[in-house]
Amino acid sequence: MSYTLPPLPDFAETTDTAIPVWPVTKAALAPWRAAQAPAQARWLTAQGFEARRGAPCAIPGEDGGIAGIAFGLGEGGAEGRAFGDLPFALPAGTYRLEPAEGVDPARAALGWLLGSYRFERYKTGEPRIPAKLVAPGGIDAPRIARMAAGMGLARDLINTPAQDMGPEVLEAAMRALGQAHGAEVSAIVGDDLLTENYPMIHTVGRAAAEAPRLIDLRWSGPNPQQKITLVGKGVCFDTGGLDIKPSSGMLLMKKDMGGAASVLGLASMIMAARLPIALRVLVPAVENSIAGNSFRPGDVLTARNGITVENRNTDAEGRLVLADALVEASSEDPDLIIDMATLTGAARVALGPDLPPFYTDDDKLAADIAAAGLAIDDPVWRMPLWDGYERDIGSKVAEITNAPSGGMAGSVTAALFLRRFVTQPAKWAHFDIYGWAPSAKPGRPMGGECQAALALYTLLEERCG
Repeated sequence: MSYTLPPLPDFAETTDTAIPVWPVTKAALAPWRAAQAPAQARWLTAQGFEARRGAPCAIPGEDGGIAGIAFGLGEGGAEGRAFGDLPFALPAGTYRLEPAEGVDPARAALGWLLGSYRFERYKTGEPRIPAKLVAPGGIDAPRIARMAAGMGLARDLINTPAQDMGPEVLEAAMRALGQAHGAEVSAIVGDDLLTENYPMIHTVGRAAAEAPRLIDLRWSGPNPQQKITLVGKGVCFDTGGLDIKPSSGMLLMKKDMGGAASVLGLASMIMAARLPIALRVLVPAVENSIAGNSFRPGDVLTARNGITVENRNTDAEGRLVLADALVEASSEDPDLIIDMATLTGAARVALGPDLPPFYTDDDKLAADIAAAGLAIDDPVWRMPLWDGYERDIGSKVAEITNAPSGGMAGSVTAALFLRRFVTQPAKWAHFDIYGWAPSAKPGRPMGGECQAALALYTLLEERCG
């Protein structure tokens, strides 16, 4: 089994023929328009250009070509992702971004590259060609490109249907990523999971046609200052098991490995930057299928660390596979463990699809993560590890349960469940992501979406760069 990494996003070569893009706020529109040639000013008025946020207007040149693009910023303060619509809104060609007050050229360039992504593996015909941007002067173009590359890798993994992205291919993708950066990748597969004491990963995945596995990537940057371990939920498809989902709930379950995809996107950024980190990535890769040997509601499972878990719902399988992986992650006492998972619908009810919650007992870490997310247009929101809800994950027949009754605070109780499997919770953060953009927004095409990776990469750059 093999996997080909997606091509790296890049900027256009600098050229004198690059078409200028002028970002314009509503407040600056009148003086800016007055500074243009009379014919062009009249054209802008005739086209009704009012600098509405996200609205481009092509300005004709004397030769009949495009002299430039006026791009509306609305009231100002436009995030960089606002520039993400331009690659496919503009005619194919090469463009350059003109300086404008209030516009961070690095964030705008990242938005442009993120908006250049399309998943067209299963489309026929010629792929669409996005407009290319010359890297604005003064930015760290390689940094922007590697962030966009990590995002593109994660998006590709999530968008690929389960027929072509089962546990075997997910392992192949990790091996391809590891080979590209000189990392070591190993896997514990099938019944070897029982031999090596990863019983819950085996239990969840044993009914599938492809064997469950724990995939382990190790990489070390130059003179590593910290040990960072990433854990990603790799449920490649989730039927719900014997507690089967309805067809509507199963339709997007190819994205249930979005946590694995996102940590791999983050790992790609870290390794490409050669941050001084000893990096480990753990992905429990399974398919939650239905067969005669499926695990059942009411079964009592024993985790890697000996904690017994009453399984009240086979559709709460993600936290089971993560639990074994988190025990292993804790065994080497890293400076920080980060897990990412498409874990609960409750997180979407609370915060919607665009704002993932995260949990940590470290107040300083929480503040730093939130600040990094705002700085890079990748917002996240801290939720509480509320000890008062610990009683809800208790069980009468085992130590804890994976599916508390009552249906309240589901994202919080899932995080509390995971915390039981981390040796030092103060060194741990959990992200309950959605991994999907249900509708297209600037820089966020509809489909698989890598959430929180840019925020975490920015944080790790600051802490370890």
